[in-house]
Amino acid sequence: MSSREQPKSNFSVPMKKITKLLVANRGEIALRIMRTAREMGIATVAVYSEADRLSPHVRFADEARCLGPAPSKESYLVGAKILAVCKELGVDAIHPGYGFLSENAAFAKQVQEAGISFVGPSPEAIEVMGSKLAAKQAVLAYGIPLVPGTDEAISELSVAKKKALEIGYPILIKASAGGGGKGMRIVESESEFDEQMNRAVSEAISSFGDGAVFIEKYITSPRHIEIQILGDQQGNLVYLFERECSIQRRHQKVIEEAPSAVVSPAMRKAMGEAAIGVAKACNYYGAGTVEFIVDENLNFYFLEMNTRLQVEHPVTEMITGKDLVREQIWIAEGKSLSFAQEDLTIQGHAVEVRVYAEDPKNNFLPDIGKLVTYRRPQGPGIRVDDGFEEGMEIPIYYDPMIAKLIAHGATREEAIDRMIRAIDDYRITGIQTTLDFCRFALEHPAFRSGNFDTKFVEHYFRPELLEPQFTDEEKTLLAALAVEFFEQEDQRANPRTPLVANLSTNWANRLI
Repeated sequence: MSSREQPKSNFSVPMKKITKLLVANRGEIALRIMRTAREMGIATVAVYSEADRLSPHVRFADEARCLGPAPSKESYLVGAKILAVCKELGVDAIHPGYGFLSENAAFAKQVQEAGISFVGPSPEAIEVMGSKLAAKQAVLAYGIPLVPGTDEAISELSVAKKKALEIGYPILIKASAGGGGKGMRIVESESEFDEQMNRAVSEAISSFGDGAVFIEKYITSPRHIEIQILGDQQGNLVYLFERECSIQRRHQKVIEEAPSAVVSPAMRKAMGEAAIGVAKACNYYGAGTVEFIVDENLNFYFLEMNTRLQVEHPVTEMITGKDLVREQIWIAEGKSLSFAQEDLTIQGHAVEVRVYAEDPKNNFLPDIGKLVTYRRPQGPGIRVDDGFEEGMEIPIYYDPMIAKLIAHGATREEAIDRMIRAIDDYRITGIQTTLDFCRFALEHPAFRSGNFDTKFVEHYFRPELLEPQFTDEEKTLLAALAVEFFEQEDQRANPRTPLVANLSTNWANRLI
C-alpha cells in the first residue's frame, strides 16, 4: 500500500500558516532551522542563555530574548519562560530542535494549549515512545521484531532471573526512560544479576527520576541502524531509508552514514515497513526516527523511537534531496505530504562526522577553551552545520559538539575520500577535537569494508594510534634537526663553543 493509499484520519486537519517561529534551542541546530524558515518567508525568534548571548544563532534571528543564566535548568529547560517570550512577541509556532525540551510531552501539551503550533508530533506520541516499555507494548500488535526479553518493568527479582535464564546470558538491564547508555548494565552471569540490577535502578532514578527497568537478550556484536520516517496529520507515512550509526563512544554516535553498507534492498524495505508500523502504533506525525539493533546475521529488532529531528538528519537530506525541517513545518501547518514512498530514491552516499570538543587521547573527555583558529572546509559535496565562530569560547554547560561535517558523493568510496579531504582542510586550534579519531576510523579497513559494529572503538582504537607516524628516514632527519637545535642553543649560551655547521643540510643530503 503506498502512502497515498493509506487510510486518512477521521478528523479534518485545519490549515494554520506559520508566520513567526521560535526555535527553542541553541547552536548549530537553531541556525539550521532558522535558515530553512527564512527561505520559507517565516520570521524567526531566538532564545538564549547568558552564556550564548554572542552566539551566531542569536544574531541570525529576526528577534532574540535571553532566558536566563547559563545552566540549562535555568534557561533552555524552562518552558514557562519560552512560552512567555512567545506571548510577548506574537509567536505562532515553536520548533524544539533536538535535546532540551524536544521530547518533553508536558511541554508539547502546554504549547498546544497556548494556541501555538508545536513543530513535532503529538504529546501522546511523545509520551508513548518516551518510555521504552510503553513503546514495546504499543508495537506488539504490528508484528514488529523485538529483542527477546521482558515486556513489563521488573517487579520481582526471582521472576526476572528466571526470564534471564530462559533467554540466556549475557543479558542487558535497561532503564525504561533511559537513553545515551544511562541506566544500562550488561550482566554476564546469574551471580552478577543482583548487583547490576541495583546499579541500573539507582542510575535510572538519578538520571531520569524513574527507576523502571526491564531486561533484554544482549546482542554481542550489534549494529545500530535507524530509519527516518515522515508522517502528516492526515495519516500518510513514508520512510526515507536508513542511516548507519554504529561508530560510537560511550553509547553515543560519532560517525553516521546513509545508506548502510550492509543493508540490501529487501532488508531496507522490511525495516522501512517495520518503522511505518511503529509510527502507526502511536498515530505519529512529523519527523521521527525508528532505531533498530541488528545482529551479526542481519536480523533486526526494534530498539526505540526518537520523536524529533535527529542530529544526523543531514545525511538523509543529502541522499534524498528532501529538507526535513521544511517538511516538519509544512506538516505542522496541516499540509499533506507532497510525495509518496515510490517518489523517493537514494541519490549517492553521505557521511557525517560529529566534531566534538573532546580529547580522543584521553578517553574522549570534554575539552573546553577558546577556538583560537576556526576554518571550515569547503568544496564540492561538503556541508558544515555549526554554531561557532573563530574566537568564541566553548561553554562547559552544554553538549560539547562544535559542528557536524557532512560529505556527499556518488559512491560510498567517494563520500569517504571526500570526507577525509574535508577533515584535513578543517582548521581548529585552541581545543582538542574528535577530527583525528574520525579520520582514523574512516581509514580503518573495518570501516572501509563495512564490516564493523558498535564495538569499533573497543576493538580497534587505542589513543597512541593518533600519534604522528614517521618513517625511519624521517626519524633520522628529526634526530639530526634536534641535535642542530641543541647545538645552536649551546652556541648562544656559550659563544666560544664551535658550532657544527650545516648539520641538518648534511643529514638531508645523506637521505637523498
